Amino acid sequence: MAELATIARPYAEALFKSAGADLEGTAFWLDALGAVAGNEQLLQFADNPKVTNEQVFEVVTQAARVALPSQGVNFLRTVIDNGRLAALPEIARQFRALKNAQGGTSDAIVYSAFPIAPASLAEVSSTLEQRFGRKLNVTVQEDPSLIGGIRVVVGDEVLDTSVRARLEQMKVALTA
Repeated sequence: MAELATIARPYAEALFKSAGADLEGTAFWLDALGAVAGNEQLLQFADNPKVTNEQVFEVVTQAARVALPSQGVNFLRTVIDNGRLAALPEIARQFRALKNAQGGTSDAIVYSAFPIAPASLAEVSSTLEQRFGRKLNVTVQEDPSLIGGIRVVVGDEVLDTSVRARLEQMKVALTA
């Protein structure tokens, strides 16, 4: 994967520099393109020698379902023309890292066994920002295997207060 990161870096940095003040808008359409480009069937389609770059472009833009500005159209065409469609998810990840570094924020994924109400999410976000000492961009993903509680991932830091984690701790303590 180091090779993919190396390939993605110049694209992410160039896009970051050219995005100017519209970092949030650029991150939105880039994340959508990255999600689509992560599909294995799409990559197989793009690698088919009978398929033209224009056909790949049309499939990606239709699947992404976002309105691409001219900068986005040019960027996607460049990525496809250079045969770097597989690197697009990594480009999106690196772009978001550059954007977060500039804004002094971090992405946080909150895994919860159940949906979290918006009012509760605001309270959890506030608590997590105090705990991690920085502004967080919080997204929630449901994971019924947690049974209850939440598991938070911020970069390489993990805070796990789920029932599943507590049961694992008890299991280890009982078998030790």
